[in-house]
Amino acid sequence: MGERGRLVLPAQARRQLKIEPGDRLVLILEEPGEMRLVSLHRQIDRGMGMFAGRAPQRILSEELIAERRRDARREDRR
Repeated sequence: MGERGRLVLPAQARRQLKIEPGDRLVLILEEPGEMRLVSLHRQIDRGMGMFAGRAPQRILSEELIAERRRDARREDRR
C-alpha cells in the first residue's frame, strides 16, 4: 500500500488477470478485513448472467417502434 492509499499489482498478476492500463476495477468488500478485486467487465458479465433467465425474451424498443408505426399508419388513413 502506497502512502496515498494506492495499491500496486505486480506485473505477473496483471498479466495473469489480463488487466491492461486504463481498465476499470471493482473493489468488493467481503468480511471484515477482506476484499476482492474484479474487473468491471467481469462484474457486469456476472450481473447479466444472474438475470439472464428472468429477462423477457422480447425487445421492448422494437415493440415500441412497431406500435408507433401502426399509430402513424392509422393517422395517415384519416
